Amino acid sequence: MLPRSGDVLHVTRAASVQFLRPITFRVIRVLDWPTYDGWLWLDGYELNASGDAVSRRSIFVQREGLHQVQTAPQHRPHTVRTARRPVARTPVRVG
Repeated sequence: MLPRSGDVLHVTRAASVQFLRPITFRVIRVLDWPTYDGWLWLDGYELNASGDAVSRRSIFVQREGLHQVQTAPQHRPHTVRTARRPVARTPVRVG
């Protein structure tokens, strides 16, 4: 599983030995930094128990050790808007 922007992950010791205390992590992006095979650099936010971001972090983890808690919302297609009418401007009396 390759995480994508918006995914919420449960990161445990299975992902890296640095996570003796598991964290919940919302992905901003997968960084394109050189790594070992099967490892990733992720940029995102550590979340507290209520789902609020408490700190921004970049973490180095094994892809196979990540557990997805919530997937990112599906990308909505761009909607085309109709042309707007020009605004009628009239002089304003001051004083």
